[in-house]
Amino acid sequence: MYANQLNEYAPAWSVEQVDREVARIKEAAKKNETVDVYKFCYSTIDLTTLSCNDSISSVTAFATKAAEFYQKYPHIPNVASICVYPSFVETVGLAVDGTPMRITSVAGGFPASQTFLEVKALEIAMAVENGADEIDIVMNVGHMLSGEYNEAASEVEMLREECTEDVVLKVIIESGALKSPELIRKASLLSMFAGADFVKTSTGKIDVAATPEAAVVMCQAIRDYYEKTGKKVGFKAAGGVRSAEDAALYYTIVEEILGAEWLTPELFRIGASSVANNLISAIEGSPVKYY
Repeated sequence: MYANQLNEYAPAWSVEQVDREVARIKEAAKKNETVDVYKFCYSTIDLTTLSCNDSISSVTAFATKAAEFYQKYPHIPNVASICVYPSFVETVGLAVDGTPMRITSVAGGFPASQTFLEVKALEIAMAVENGADEIDIVMNVGHMLSGEYNEAASEVEMLREECTEDVVLKVIIESGALKSPELIRKASLLSMFAGADFVKTSTGKIDVAATPEAAVVMCQAIRDYYEKTGKKVGFKAAGGVRSAEDAALYYTIVEEILGAEWLTPELFRIGASSVANNLISAIEGSPVKYY
């Protein structure tokens, strides 16, 4: 089934090949450390609060600040979405009503994905019903590490069915747990076979989050899938993207491997909280702590 489809694709690059490509792209990224690129990167952010001390009042304040950004900084395109736990989807919806901002909800047993499939499905369905435009789920990392590729992809396919057609599904492969280019590539391809609209690096909840190395492998998989199927799947870097230079590097990885067509919020996202202030500061030319 899904595992057999992997045979239609070339194997992943070696660690050494990936390292060489990252070194090349890091050099290329220096030309993208500009105000225009920083503005674009800001517009791709899924502005995130996923803390155990989130509350209706704190999430309302957070989302309200994001909605007010349109007036405070009209020369900077606002973030793509606000990303929260499922129980706060409605809260965000009330705060950003009347703006073009989208609502992203992590769901499906985030961040470990270690619960019953029925619970995952219900959580996604409830988040969508409450107004989530986008759903971020975690692929079952245990299945991937055990070589149970059909099981991992089948679960993604079943959870995709809980989203309505217009809801964007982002699949987190937790690249820091998979470690090897081969497993990162397989998880990315399997996610796409199963209906992912985006492939995302990380939850930000384990020690190793987004890395340029994982991003290169994932973007290569997205490119190869597009060449075979004609379907464009987005890439999201999340966890550990902190500086404006970090954002420009992921922008450059997408630019170099996938091309300018992918440089749109519909196909490129950065999941972050701290990078927002750093990008605003880089754009404004002085330290800004808006969030």
